Amino acid sequence: MAAITPLFSATHDERARESASAMLRKFVSGPLMVQHRQVYDRTTKPAFEKKYGRAPDRWELQTLWESTAPYAMRSALRRIAQEDMYEVAGGVIERQLPDLIETARRTARGKTTGSLRLNPAVAAPAYLTAVDIHCMPGNYHTELTDDDVYAGALYDRTITSHAYKGRNNDEVGTCLAEFVRRNFPDLKPKRILDMGCTVGHSTFGIAQVFPDAEVHAIDVAAPCLRWGHVRAEEAGVPIHFSQQNAEKTDFPDGHFDLVLSVIILHETSGKALRNIFREAKRLLRPGGVMAHCESRQYYAKDEFDAAWHRWGTKFNAEPFMTTMHELELQSVAVESGFAKAKSFPQTPMLATMNADLTISDNGPAPKTYADSLYVNGAVK
Repeated sequence: MAAITPLFSATHDERARESASAMLRKFVSGPLMVQHRQVYDRTTKPAFEKKYGRAPDRWELQTLWESTAPYAMRSALRRIAQEDMYEVAGGVIERQLPDLIETARRTARGKTTGSLRLNPAVAAPAYLTAVDIHCMPGNYHTELTDDDVYAGALYDRTITSHAYKGRNNDEVGTCLAEFVRRNFPDLKPKRILDMGCTVGHSTFGIAQVFPDAEVHAIDVAAPCLRWGHVRAEEAGVPIHFSQQNAEKTDFPDGHFDLVLSVIILHETSGKALRNIFREAKRLLRPGGVMAHCESRQYYAKDEFDAAWHRWGTKFNAEPFMTTMHELELQSVAVESGFAKAKSFPQTPMLATMNADLTISDNGPAPKTYADSLYVNGAVK
């Protein structure tokens, strides 16, 4: 398994601040979440059931929560933790940004195993530029200087600080590729496309599960693509990055055997999501597979999980989180031209994996972040 060479340096004080920031996030998503659930099960839900004779739905629960102290405290702390993560990591990146840019320039000029193709004419769509997604300052596409890599390096640094997505942050991509390999054993992909790759964390895992395939990765954000190219080249993993919108690419019809995406559908508008499904169908050769990885749709969650998931829409600058999770994605695939008999509903990504599968030195797969993710898709 290839490994990414450390590309950042951090002082003792910077590491200490990042550790403190990470501990706050773990507290918010761990003990505080458990307490919030206990308050709901013991107090909020019984009171509602006594008054109305039924449990609240997610919309009613969201309204109830917003007037309660446990929700207000957790919501505020989660937003503070998110902003603090970027502030702390941003200082690490800004201090060494000239060196990181020069590293990317040398990589682009040198002999590479993969490639980087940028197109300044590709503009980030309005549904991405309207807000700073995930509250990341400047979003993923903003360029502060020539050949900028700041947004990509910041995303890489902050995701790394979560420490739950594998040594190379490739866990989800590895698991998605394994899902395809196990469920479609006759598919031997020669060309693979990863849509919305950001810096190629998941692409890295996909490329290693299918080492004989030509792997392409697209995104609209040039700073992320530059940084993704550096990461892949440092590890010697051949990935072909190009700046493209997944709604309409410049690849020819039937060019790919496998089209994938990892956690991008909830960042797109309803119109864009359907365009992405149609584009995936165009790009696949007959018998090719489309597989999109996301968290569970609302219809498969209980009201507590669904209502809390809506926090991202209201407070984490993810305006399409709620509307995407309301969809039945198998129906969207059928609307996009895939045969219903050849499409599949959301399926737990690790359902067909062995319990002892280890992903990127991150322990048994069922205990990882990937265990909470599901796959929707179809065969052309």
